[in-house]
Amino acid sequence: MNITAANLHARLTEKLKPFALQVVDESADHAGHAGSDGSGHGTHFRVRIGTGVFQGLSRVAKHRLVYDALQQFTDQGMHALAIEIVDASD
Repeated sequence: MNITAANLHARLTEKLKPFALQVVDESADHAGHAGSDGSGHGTHFRVRIGTGVFQGLSRVAKHRLVYDALQQFTDQGMHALAIEIVDASD
């Protein structure tokens, strides 16, 4: 498995055209937890994202767009994704 923060960043940039985006690999913090593969990377991520695509959508709909954009990584073994939504005013 070669899932990286850079891979997720590129995919979200391509799909959602964010004005703010930060992707952090938190896998090392979850060593020994469910979904950890023991490598310390590529399984648990935090995404902080803001995009005009979110305009008028519910929180659930915003999260669904992020999950949908990253589905290929879930299919490859990404176990956990924490999502923080950024408003244009932040």
